Amino acid sequence: MENYDAVLEFFKNATEPVSAGQVAAGTGLDRKEVDKIMNKMKKEGTIVSPKRCYWEIKK
Repeated sequence: MENYDAVLEFFKNATEPVSAGQVAAGTGLDRKEVDKIMNKMKKEGTIVSPKRCYWEIKK
């Protein structure tokens, strides 16, 4: 769960929409792990996509 929390914290601190690659680089997590966590967040409705391939926390 700590990886999930790290990704969530990254989104909360982001000032603009970010790509999965930026999340992986910013958190130090493996890209596949980030993709898995982001898919879970998408299903939960935690993050939304304002433009293709970029995500932000739902406001």
